[in-house]
Amino acid sequence: QVQLAETGGGLVQAGGSMTLSCTVSGETSSSVAMGWFRQAPGKEREFVAAISWSGTKTIYADSVKGRFTISGGHANGLYLQMNSLKPEDTAVYYCGAKMLEGYWNYVTEKRNEYDYWGPGTQVTVSS
Repeated sequence: QVQLAETGGGLVQAGGSMTLSCTVSGETSSSVAMGWFRQAPGKEREFVAAISWSGTKTIYADSVKGRFTISGGHANGLYLQMNSLKPEDTAVYYCGAKMLEGYWNYVTEKRNEYDYWGPGTQVTVSS
């Protein structure tokens, strides 16, 4: 069984920075694409950023492009560096993992393609 766990959430003022981490345990496939999603109260879970197993491909939601950076992977930890935070970034942040076999550069923003999820970590940005 694959398990994911996010850490690093908390309260930060607008304009500040925060780094989220996600660890993966259990037996995974040969390659794993990973992503970050978030869910604000009353809204659906939305895509934030994703990275391929190789680390060479990354994609971002328009709302965070230029402010957030995804790095790492399932083997050594997945990270989300968040800068210039805004109150609208307030949400529960989830990391997701998609099991693959040999697709080293695959990356996806589609929520339903992810196989495993962490329990989430709350990020609150005060104005």
